[in-house]
Amino acid sequence: MFRPGAHPVTAVTVFHPDGDACGFASWALELLEAARQSPGHRSGRVAVLVDSTLDRAVAVDFSDATALHAWLDGPRCADLLREGRRLGFWVACTDVVLDADGAGPAGIGAFRHVVAAGSDDLFCTTQTELAAAAATMPGYQGTVLLPPDDSGEWTSMVRFRTGAQLAAWLDSAERGAALHELREALSQDFSTVAGTTPFGTTVRLQDGRTLMTPNWKSAMLVLAVLYPTVMLLSRFLGPVVDQWGTPPWLGLWLSQIVSIVAMQWWLMPAASRPLRRWLDPVDGAGVRVSLVGAVVLLAGYAVTLTLFASVQQLQFWDYAGSR
Repeated sequence: MFRPGAHPVTAVTVFHPDGDACGFASWALELLEAARQSPGHRSGRVAVLVDSTLDRAVAVDFSDATALHAWLDGPRCADLLREGRRLGFWVACTDVVLDADGAGPAGIGAFRHVVAAGSDDLFCTTQTELAAAAATMPGYQGTVLLPPDDSGEWTSMVRFRTGAQLAAWLDSAERGAALHELREALSQDFSTVAGTTPFGTTVRLQDGRTLMTPNWKSAMLVLAVLYPTVMLLSRFLGPVVDQWGTPPWLGLWLSQIVSIVAMQWWLMPAASRPLRRWLDPVDGAGVRVSLVGAVVLLAGYAVTLTLFASVQQLQFWDYAGSR
């Protein structure tokens, strides 16, 4: 069963650029090894340190938020961070938590990169140039460059104090000038991570522009989830509320509370996951992808309509009188 947080999540811990670099690398590997022993661990990486322009950081991936926070709040992590402080490795900011899509708090921009074969050095150099350019912008707090994960993709993460300051950087001429050289090191254009809202709208920052799922797609998905939710609540929750002697106007309000909570935290996230590409305003923009997803939802409509039309036990308007 889907539950909130039951999807992969990443924490990036950024450290001050103090202490011995070799000592930090050795200690960071010890931190990753300890995290590997924690339940739910998936992988871990130490940030690439080309020069002082980039931040020292350690990233850990866990199967879900519960497992991640159990590690971050656990005694073993606390002991190692305490040892790190003794060695001069101090945490620079609150842990940055990224969801399965790489989306994080306001002011955090995360980017995935597929680096062309033999272009690692050029890519790292261009990342330091981007970080140097970003450092001239208001609110800049740092850049982390993580080596390839299991999929072979590099990840860069830039931190600004506010979301508006991040947006200003993404739309800046300084960034645009630096991106040309960066693209020469990639086998395909970099992608900006995206986040999907609980009601099926995917928001993506692409080259400084905010792109969102078309309204018609979000509406189709909401209808696909809302209709069976209302039907089932009317059939199973409605009679219970009626037995309590609840007035109809209050009973309907209570039913709507239950439906909104269920859709917000369970049903819509679960329904959005298999349609993630279709909802994406970039990856799902093609005619073929859009058409296939629409057909899938139309088929879902047909299934639910047939189900509630033919199964009397699910028909709240007839079931009470047929018992």
